[in-house]
Amino acid sequence: MNWVEVIINVLKSIKPSVFDILDIIVLAFVILKVIQFARDTRAGGLFKGIVILLAVYLIAQIVGMRVTLFLLGKVFSIGILALIVIFQPELRRSIEKVGYFGWNMISRLGGENTSLSSWVSAIDVICESCDNLSSNTTGALIVIERETKLGELVETGVVLNAEPSIQLFGTIFFNKTPLHDGAVIMRDGMIHAAACFLPKPENESHISSELGSRHRAAIGMSENSDAVVIVVSEETGGISIAENGELSRGYTKDTLRKTLRDKILSDQIKPKLKKAENKKNAS
Repeated sequence: MNWVEVIINVLKSIKPSVFDILDIIVLAFVILKVIQFARDTRAGGLFKGIVILLAVYLIAQIVGMRVTLFLLGKVFSIGILALIVIFQPELRRSIEKVGYFGWNMISRLGGENTSLSSWVSAIDVICESCDNLSSNTTGALIVIERETKLGELVETGVVLNAEPSIQLFGTIFFNKTPLHDGAVIMRDGMIHAAACFLPKPENESHISSELGSRHRAAIGMSENSDAVVIVVSEETGGISIAENGELSRGYTKDTLRKTLRDKILSDQIKPKLKKAENKKNAS
């Protein structure tokens, strides 16, 4: 019997249950998320250090280096708590994303119909307003609330609960009005509050010195929530979006509309919207 037949016989002898397969899928998902977490955050270098320490620990265990084993054991016991404290913001965002994904799955399985139709007109108004503000080089900061509620930030501003319009956005961000210095928070397709103060970024030293206070506030806001934050530069009129701590720039009215629709509108609404647009264009 050659080695190929041995492998085939071993594979035939394995009869995993449904729970074993589910266990493997869950473990693979967790490992994938840990790798993504290490790659996409400042934890990358730290994870490399942990791998090196584990290798040293295994070598010390094989060789019998008792002092090294004792010291590394103490480091590992304290290190777990230290990691939770150091990477609390990143861990919180990751858990929020898991909750967001899980709740959406439960809602769909349960037949819950969370209508986002109010966002369809709101997105068009936001894009038209940003285009007008950009052409006039009027600074603006618009936070689109998603699953993470921003109640503590709403309290720093003025609650409006107003239907969005191009005129209202223009009035809010006009530099002679009391509400222009701060951010607008959108909730459920409405202008929920204005003149809200946003958190600073976790590490401003990594942000380009070319970016002003609005862009920095947008990055800080996106680091602490799942919100989509739109910025209109007061200096250049450029339109940018901050999400997950990253800033993307150079948006036009059309590319902004497409991006917001992809991020905000549900999978149920987007096909209907596309169908309506095609029908409108055909007529």
